[in-house]
This record gives sequence, structure tokens and C-alpha cells, in this order.
Amino acid sequence: MAENFYDKFYKHSGKKNSDKKTQSVKKTSYKDTDKTPSIKNTEQHKTTSTRKPAYTDQHKSKSQAYTDQHKSQTANPFTIENSLFLNEALENDTVSILNNFDEIIQGVRPLNSRQLQQLPDNIKALSHQLTDQRSERRLGYMNDNIQLSSYVRYYTWWNLVRLTRLFSNLPSELFPKKENICLDLGTGPLTLIIALWLARPELRKLKLTWYCLDVSANSMALGEDIYLSVAARSNEEPWKIIRVKGPFGTSIRQKADFITCANMFNELDQAGEMPPEYQTKKYFDQLKTYSSKDAHFLLIEPGVPKASRTLSLLRGRFISDGKEVLAPCPHAGDCPMNGFKAYTGSQNKWCNFAFSTEDAPEKLQKLSEKAKLPKERATLSFLAVSDGGQTPKKEDLLCRVASDSFTLPGHTFGHYACSSLGLVLLRTKGSEMLKSGDLISVKIKRPDSLPKDEKSGALIISL
Repeated sequence: MAENFYDKFYKHSGKKNSDKKTQSVKKTSYKDTDKTPSIKNTEQHKTTSTRKPAYTDQHKSKSQAYTDQHKSQTANPFTIENSLFLNEALENDTVSILNNFDEIIQGVRPLNSRQLQQLPDNIKALSHQLTDQRSERRLGYMNDNIQLSSYVRYYTWWNLVRLTRLFSNLPSELFPKKENICLDLGTGPLTLIIALWLARPELRKLKLTWYCLDVSANSMALGEDIYLSVAARSNEEPWKIIRVKGPFGTSIRQKADFITCANMFNELDQAGEMPPEYQTKKYFDQLKTYSSKDAHFLLIEPGVPKASRTLSLLRGRFISDGKEVLAPCPHAGDCPMNGFKAYTGSQNKWCNFAFSTEDAPEKLQKLSEKAKLPKERATLSFLAVSDGGQTPKKEDLLCRVASDSFTLPGHTFGHYACSSLGLVLLRTKGSEMLKSGDLISVKIKRPDSLPKDEKSGALIISL
């Protein structure tokens, strides 16, 4: 049997964290960078989850404290500028809704006791249709009530966990500042829109108009009901939703200032045999057709090679068109992790990021175990694109960490990262000094003297 697509999407080792229920919640420091507070709606959590999103002076001061603490151990001084998956950026109301998302769905689309009992088996069957049996899957599979119910109670919930974590840590320059026209492509049950509502509270006060495009009318209808139920808990007027039934390429009435999609290009790539190199120009041209002159884009895909390759190719086209990639890229040069033919077995690295799901809602983790689809790691690839001129330039070398820690000789640890110098291997003295998604600035006196890693060809930077 082929490797399950969503097993790649959420990597797991088969080892369960037995101490999860008894973990103490404490204020995060970069000394304990992998021990972020659990998503639990407790009084103790409330004292640590109200921090402003990353990209703030408060975050940078914590990063600087960590940098100063380790300066004596480093060959090259560095500062952690921001991170992609800090749990503290999520506010209390978001945490509560994520923890009890099953109750929201039950209030909108209730299942009886027998249907709830059958849910894990239905989720498992749907997983096969999304992975090893996807060639037999109908295009409108989300119009089937059983499959749609299974999807929103499992995949939508997991997607909200990963998207809210990412969105709450992205720079504010990316998001609308006024009453924009927005477009969500391949919207499904409005997962991305719900995630934005939860993760960016400042957007709730804007009168946004969202065009939602998908081939499944049933999926969009259910998603709108779920979104309105979530919005009602915030005591804010919901955004205007305009549902448009059709595939990618279907016209909408207005040009969009903010264009989003999640997992759409992966589905398009799966449906066709052509490699991304032949598809991307068509994708980019259609995105341009939808967009206003100064439009911003937020594109998220599962962290698998083919989808990552598509985003890397789109990145190049956006940059050539005068746009700026706000994240994750720390530079506008050639992508050193472009995933060329990685999906066919080549050794080329592809850009993707991961975080631990140990803080995910407990009820969701139990449901995953019952469906025999446990998740310990969540992975994704993404592009956040602005109209240009947003990010101040830094004199130091910026590196975006794009791997978990691995062991190197001499009792040291390594992370692969992307930089304007190309692929770099960051060598540290502690396994928890960095994590996937961190953006660091490093003071390097002589870049031309950096040694190279024989295995990957990456420049080695000791921290």
C-alpha cells in the first residue's frame, strides 16, 4: 500500500507522549523552546497565552535574552527574529474554540449516537480515498454527507490547529487593513476563513467580503454555518460570504485584494499527470486574473515535495512580477530548497516546516487514535506574498530554519536552513536551541570562509 498522504501531512513516530496530561504549564523561554504551553483552557494557561503575535518588540526582547544567554557558547552571534508556530500567540477564545470544535460541529450538523460510534471507521475510509485510493475518488466526494461529516470532524479540525498556529505568527503587513474584497480558492468547508477569524482577532472588526470558490456546494454551505457559529461566539459582526460553485478558474464579479487557498494546488497536482513545471504558469496567470493590482496572497499546502515544488515555482513568478515574499523566505534570490523532482525520489530538499501536535486538543487526539490515524507532527509549506517594500533590510545574514534538529559529530546538533547564501547547515551545541520555522539573524564576518557539508553541500554556520 502506498504511503498515506496525510501520514506525510502529519508525521508521527508511533511513540505517544505519556506525560502529556500531567505536563505543567509554564511561561515559555527560548531555553525551553520546544516546551510550549499546552492548548488547555486553564487559568494558568491564560497568563501565558495573551502575548502579542510574533514580529513584535516583546518577542524580539525574549529572543535577545536567549541570544545573550548563549553568546559565550557560539562561534557566530545570532538573534531569533521570529518563529512560525509559537503557541502563545493564540488568544484564549481561540484556544477554547479549538478545544471544543466538535461541539460546534455537533450544534450545526448533529450526529446520533450510532453515527458517532461509526465516525472513526468513516474517517479511516475517507483517509484511504484521500491517499492510496484517490484515483477512484469522485471529484464531488465532499457532496456526500457521510464523507463531508467525517472530513469536517477530523481533517477540518486538524487543519484549524495548524493554520491558526501559523496565521497568528505571520507579520501583520500581510493581512487586510480596510474593507477589502477577498477570495478563498478551493474553500471546502471554509476552513481557512474560520482559521483567520480565530487567529487574527484584529480582522474581525473589518467589513471584509469573501468570495468562496469550490466545486462542492454542500461543503461550502456547511462551512458557512460553522463559520457563523464560530463568529457568534466572538460577539462580532461576521464577514460577508459569497459562495461561488465551480473549479479553479471560475470567474468572480470583483477583483480581489487578498487571495488565499489551502491545499488546493496539491489537489490539482494529484488530479493531473503533468509535473508542476508545466502547470505553474497556468496557476500564476489565473491568480493574476483574480487579483487587484496591489493584492496580497496567502497560499498554504501540505508539506509534501510536489506541492512544495509548486509553491517554489510560484514564488519565482511572484518575485519576477515585483511582489515581495514576506514569509517564509529570508531573501529574494534563488530557492535553495526548491524540491526539483523530489517527488520522484531525487535528493533535492523541499521547503516545509513542522511542529509538534502534543498541544493539540485532547478530544481531537483521542478521535485520531480511534480512527488509527494518530498525529505527532504537523507539516506544511506556504507563501505569504505582499505588494512589495514591506520588510526592512538587515545587515546580518537571515536564515529560516526548515528542519527538525538532528545529531552531528562532536556532540553537536544541526538544522538545515534557507539563506541568501543558499542552503546552510546551522550547527548548535544544544538540540533545543532552534526549531523548525525560526528566523534568525547571524553575524558572519567572512561568508566566503564558511566550510561546506560534504553530504548536502550546505554552508556550515556554527552558533
